[in-house]
Amino acid sequence: MSQLFDLTGKRALVTGGTHGLGFAMARGLGDAGATLLINGHSSQEKIDAAVAELQAAGIDAHGYRFDVTDETEAEAAVAQMSTEVGPVDILVNNAGIIKRVPMLEMDLAEWEQVIRTDLTGVFVMSRPVVRRMIDNGGGKVINICSMMSELGRNSVGAYAAAKGGLKMLTRNMATEWARYNIQVNGIGPGYFATSQTAPIRVPGNPFNEFILHRTPANRWGDPDDLQGTAVFLASRGSDFVNGQIVYVDGGILATIGRPVGED
Repeated sequence: MSQLFDLTGKRALVTGGTHGLGFAMARGLGDAGATLLINGHSSQEKIDAAVAELQAAGIDAHGYRFDVTDETEAEAAVAQMSTEVGPVDILVNNAGIIKRVPMLEMDLAEWEQVIRTDLTGVFVMSRPVVRRMIDNGGGKVINICSMMSELGRNSVGAYAAAKGGLKMLTRNMATEWARYNIQVNGIGPGYFATSQTAPIRVPGNPFNEFILHRTPANRWGDPDDLQGTAVFLASRGSDFVNGQIVYVDGGILATIGRPVGED
């Protein structure tokens, strides 16, 4: 059974993999035996730091700085990886942004930036990788969706539109590429304890209390909670799973929640 989830000899590209949930999933894939290709865009220093931490843990890791929304850069980076490390077997489309601005106040440029990064970037990034997967007999694509692929929330209209679109893009990718032994699935994280949520994860903060009350597990997710799902979807164990979104959310989407004051 352990061989089903062994990623030894596989190469996994994780976009936006220098920190947070992307880094946690990359670490999980590396611990399962995969060689890691870590992408970032904001700074080479962040990429170098992430790669150094992974290498210190005994993981074979390599860093590549490029913009996933730029077709020329993405094509060149994938070609470079294929030459230097080998063709990508597992693609985790994790790079994304969010802008918390009410739609009536949001500039069109901000809207388009979110859509381009969170949705179009997956289209741009996947094609050069998948073309090589087809030539090599198959592969795995994991798109990082969101609970906002299913639910709305104030001030995240662009993000929800992108992640809702990503859910359907995932299913269409699976539809077109399954014949090539490529499985395309998504992970939809719930609310996780990351550096970005640290300021609101404090007792007495209304949103912290809301999340704890709204989540049946009664806690924020730990980034490592995503590792098992990522490894499963990247492994032989999921060879007949295609076009699915696995929500790792502590049960939020399974319930309408509890009344205020109910234990």
